[in-house]
Amino acid sequence: MSTYESALLRLLDERGYIHQLTDAAGLDALAAKQVVPGYIGFDATAPSLHIGSLVQIMMLRRLQQAGHKPVVVMGGGTTRIGDPTGRDESRKMLTDETIEANIRSIFTVFDKLLTFGDGPTDAVMVNNHDWLGQLGYIQLLQEVGTHFTVNRMLTFDSVKLRLEREQPMTFLEFNYMILQGYDFRHLSRELGVRLQMGGSDQWGNIVNGIELGRRMDGTELFGLTTPLLTTASGAKMGKTAAGAVWLNEDQLPAYDFWQFWRNVDDADVGRFLRLFTDLPLDEIARLEALEGAEINAAKIVLANEVTKLVRDEEAALRAEATARETFAGSGAGDDLPTIHTGADGMRLAGLLTELGLTASNGEAKRKLAEGAVKLEGESVSDPAQLVLPQEGQTLRLSLGKKKHALVRR
Repeated sequence: MSTYESALLRLLDERGYIHQLTDAAGLDALAAKQVVPGYIGFDATAPSLHIGSLVQIMMLRRLQQAGHKPVVVMGGGTTRIGDPTGRDESRKMLTDETIEANIRSIFTVFDKLLTFGDGPTDAVMVNNHDWLGQLGYIQLLQEVGTHFTVNRMLTFDSVKLRLEREQPMTFLEFNYMILQGYDFRHLSRELGVRLQMGGSDQWGNIVNGIELGRRMDGTELFGLTTPLLTTASGAKMGKTAAGAVWLNEDQLPAYDFWQFWRNVDDADVGRFLRLFTDLPLDEIARLEALEGAEINAAKIVLANEVTKLVRDEEAALRAEATARETFAGSGAGDDLPTIHTGADGMRLAGLLTELGLTASNGEAKRKLAEGAVKLEGESVSDPAQLVLPQEGQTLRLSLGKKKHALVRR
């Protein structure tokens, strides 16, 4: 049983978001008596975030549901540097135009999950380039650099990992943790932000920001991290063999997004329902107690609820209908991934990869050799087979029992 007094920490605790807290009693007392603005930062390295970021977005949603103010910080400034956490190599540099376009695209998902506006608990989105871009180098060194020691910075996992593997780490990236710490200090001064949240891999960066705020301004700040999110099989959330599970429709069709959740491991259903849906906890308890074939009904609920939140209700209904038609054998659901071959047709291996059914032509050839691929219900094995539908014809291409696509001329 939770002993928290505030609705915020009770909600986060009940749904499984809390891994580490810098000062549980202090944050609990603060959240029980006033609106707490809290933030999470997201870099804009692509036009979409993937589901590895969804637990953080949902945590901002929970913050708002508990009567507090979510602050979404887009890393227009830090994206120009690249967070070295969990990485063996440097990120490629992006142009200002690309970063701005990525932020506009990413906002569309936040807009579905949070209520933005000017009210005390309305969400706001800010871009850290607005303040980091104004910092002079000498000013940064004098005001902020004196509060960080190289000795301590070298102990952080993001740095140690690179050094242990003898991978180069640029001085640019080494500065990332200083800038993230400065973000927290700036947000506390300008927007009254008292809480930074993030994944457990961000703990060191969050603590840095808390210490910087205390040293520079004497402000009491708080940090909260979520558990490292992995599937029951131990895989990191966000990626599959076929690539990243993107949140934006432009990067991943709704059917594929829905299918990811429909196909989760039985052991993950209850945890994912608590983290990624708004279903009541007693309903979630009922669903996760289902066994055998009945657990599939709970997975369909999970897929529908998450797709409704991240895409919309129509997308969820379309995806479920497509899955029902596909598994019933007709396989002609309009929401399946679809490719047009043109008048010249396409080779089978390339077709599988282009549709995203396989991650590479090499994998496509292996699957074909294993007899896992069917075209119009018939097994096919030749990677070089030309697939050319007749004018107006639709062919059904399947990989195993769960991956299907449509091929048209």
